[in-house]
Amino acid sequence: MKAFSGFTMPLLLCLAFVLFYSGSGQVTQDAFNDVHYDASATTQCLAEPGITMYGGGIIVNPQFTYGTYGWTVSGQGEIAERVSRTNNGFMAAYNRKLPLDSFSQKVLLEKGKFYMFSAWVQVSEGSETVSAVFGTGGGEFVPGGSVVAEHGCWSLLKGGIAANSSGPVDLLFESKNTSKEIWVDNVSLQPFSKKQWRFHQDQSIEKVRKGKVRLQVTYPYSKAGVGGATVLIKQTKPDFAFGCGMNSHILKSTDYQNWFASRFKFTAFTNEMKWYSTEKKQGQENYTIADAMLKFAQDNKISIRGHTVFWDDPKYQTDWVKALSPKELQEAAERRINSIVSRYAGDVIAWDVVNENLHFSFLEDNLGKNASSIYFSKAYKLDPSARMFVNEFNTIEFGGDVKVSPWNLKKRLEGMLSYPGNEDIPAGIGVQGHFGPGQPNLAYMRSSLDILATTGAPIWLTEVSVEPGLYQAQYLEEVLREAYSHAAVEGIIIFAGPLPAGFSATALTDMNFNSTPAGDVVDKLIKEWKSDDLKARTDEGGFFGTSLLHGEYEITIINPITNSSSTSIFEVTKDSSKKIFHIQME
Repeated sequence: MKAFSGFTMPLLLCLAFVLFYSGSGQVTQDAFNDVHYDASATTQCLAEPGITMYGGGIIVNPQFTYGTYGWTVSGQGEIAERVSRTNNGFMAAYNRKLPLDSFSQKVLLEKGKFYMFSAWVQVSEGSETVSAVFGTGGGEFVPGGSVVAEHGCWSLLKGGIAANSSGPVDLLFESKNTSKEIWVDNVSLQPFSKKQWRFHQDQSIEKVRKGKVRLQVTYPYSKAGVGGATVLIKQTKPDFAFGCGMNSHILKSTDYQNWFASRFKFTAFTNEMKWYSTEKKQGQENYTIADAMLKFAQDNKISIRGHTVFWDDPKYQTDWVKALSPKELQEAAERRINSIVSRYAGDVIAWDVVNENLHFSFLEDNLGKNASSIYFSKAYKLDPSARMFVNEFNTIEFGGDVKVSPWNLKKRLEGMLSYPGNEDIPAGIGVQGHFGPGQPNLAYMRSSLDILATTGAPIWLTEVSVEPGLYQAQYLEEVLREAYSHAAVEGIIIFAGPLPAGFSATALTDMNFNSTPAGDVVDKLIKEWKSDDLKARTDEGGFFGTSLLHGEYEITIINPITNSSSTSIFEVTKDSSKKIFHIQME
């Protein structure tokens, strides 16, 4: 081992380790004051492991440069340093007896902080799901993310946890198949304070939701600018889709109608388009309620997500559907998709084609493994104006549900699009976002969105809710801000609403339509995510510049001499900073 100033490197690492754990934590706080969030992610399997994010953060010996120093055996089995043919050192866990038998490092967490985790993993043969787990003592294990690792290349496991208490925890790795070795390299665990987290959110919002606008006011047939002209700018339509679920109570309550229409321009019907609602008895379709809700939305210029063509959960199939033979089910499903998608073609902006079909497989079990891919194709052919979505829960809110991990949801979408004829279908990813009453794991949520973003498909949070609790409003705001700040997210639908309409879990009003604390959060964000009216004057050259949220705007120019005015429309997009808007004065 190479010596440095009279000390071996392991001793220096040990001293750093002691400094981190001792005292008030001031060393740690100073060390991470200026850490910038690393949004990089890949779902490619690489010949060599990727970078060690944040230099390893608080992990000791993250690259295994010093063998197994800082790491211990977790459970049974053995651990050892291995060296690849390219002379890269990594850690291997072998002779494993139980899923959690691997290697471990004790780390100190601080209550209220978010911890971003990453590692590059591989297995000794085939492919296998490998998870990061944090043992808090007393047999409790908190999931931190998972990846399907393969032999022969390295995959990025990216996740994270939220610290609900301060103290030491054990970082370890899990794989159900104990016959396979777990190989790991370039491990990182990086803490962020809530202040840092919010700073990164705001920084991202400035970058991905706003555009720098520069305009010049001129007279007709002249390139000379009009100095001193008054400029009035009013946003008429935000670019970001922020909406709310809607149910049938809206048809019989003017209070509900007024409350909704004054706030939201995007919606999804909670149940009224679902198969069990439109065909309760075989062959007796009834779209009366859905049609009436559609008319209300259209009258108020509210865009609709079609939710949902099929729901793969067996529990939500009507008795008559469950009683059908496979041949009869195929015929009924054909009638269903032709009926609903044709009926609302051109009226919806998206379709959740097959809902929750990583958790459930009713159609696949009865109609074959390609059933969902086939219906993806059929829905698009019936309504090519809409975007086709996969839609799942637990993908961003809970790292322990490996069945619907970001990797597996990505793989599901890619599988549908690789089905013959589906390659060019405009697709999207819907993640529901049903959060419990505790502190949401924003670290896992953000890393999941980073991974899903590698598909290039737009992401929507389709059913956001937060269970009742002391901090429900605060946690709802944290989740919504996290989604809004991510570049890949194009829309949010909250499955919440007024208490009189039955939204008791995430109620936005009381029985008298007065806002609850959660409702106040929603109203605040609606206002915040729309540009305020602006009044300014052009400079001597007729120029004016500002930063505006993406969306459509009405601009009025008042002549400084005649006091006459002219009004026009312009749109701010991510490309707006590359051009000058030329506005002619009448």
